[in-house]
Formats: sequence, C-alpha cells, structure tokens
Amino acid sequence: MTTASGVVRVAAVGKLLLLFTVVPLVELYLLLFIGDRVGFWPTVAIVASTGAIGAILAKREGLRVLEKWQAALAEARVPEEGVLGGVLVLVGGVLLVTPGVLTDFTGLMLLIPPTRRIIAGFVMRSVERRVAAGSVHVVSYGLGGPGAGAPRSAPRSAPRGQRSVPAMPGVIDVEGEVIDVEG
Repeated sequence: MTTASGVVRVAAVGKLLLLFTVVPLVELYLLLFIGDRVGFWPTVAIVASTGAIGAILAKREGLRVLEKWQAALAEARVPEEGVLGGVLVLVGGVLLVTPGVLTDFTGLMLLIPPTRRIIAGFVMRSVERRVAAGSVHVVSYGLGGPGAGAPRSAPRSAPRGQRSVPAMPGVIDVEGEVIDVEG
C-alpha cells in the first residue's frame, strides 16, 4: 500500500539525488571545458577568485541586510526584506564559495538585490501554493518557544484543500493577544 506521504518522501529523495549527482557532474564538465579552453592555472584562478569575491560579497550583502533590519526594527516597522532575503543571501554566499560555474552564477544572482527579490517572490508563491494545497502545514508556538508547550495550529475542520474561511491574498490569520505595557 502506497501512502501520499510515502510518495512525497520518494519524490523529495529523488530530487535530492538528482541535485547531488547531476549538478556536480555538470559543474565538473563545465570546469573541464573551461580548463581545456583557457588552461589549468587560469581555471584554478577563476575558481579561487570567485570564491574570494563570493565571500566578500556575501559578507557585505549580509551586513547590509542586517543593518536594514535593525534600522526598520528601531523605527518600529516591518523590514522590507524579510527573513527569506537573509536566507537567500546566506545561500548565495555558500554557492559562491562552492567551486563551480553554475553555483557561482546562482550565488551571484542571489546576492544582487533586484534578482534576489524576484527569486524571493518565486519562493514565496511556491510556499503559498503548498500551504493552500495542504502539503505544508504552518505550526506556531507560544512565547516560550518550541519547548514551552504544545504546538498550536489551526483546526482542520475543512476538508483538505478547502478553506472554511475565504482567504485574502497577503493575509496571514493568527491568534494573538494585545498586551498593554506602561512605562
């Protein structure tokens, strides 16, 4: 008997296997191709320089994103570039430090703010589709963090894939409590 979660796990393992076998083979082919065209030492120089440039760019972009977050929070407003932007900067830095042509190109695209915003939009739409389809479940915890109590999630009164309350785009419905602190 095959379950839906079993099929999802097999698909995820297949994607990871593809990612960790095909991408390195393509990277190796491209490095050998470049090495054949320009020579061994220039290829090594290209790989080393993209790694060094990647580390510098990742640090600079990461600090820039962090400074923008801190400034926004100091002004009591939501940062323009959310956590996803910071994660994409981190991934971009790791990809630039990783030897290869495709990983360097992808890492560079993640470190450039306009392309990072476009990629973040694609990622957000993908996550929203998965949440709407029921393949991703959002669970929230109390103020004490994950160990503070039992997880709370929205009740599942509606059948999978259907919502009991019509959703408005860009709205996340959460339970909360207003606490008035004096002083």
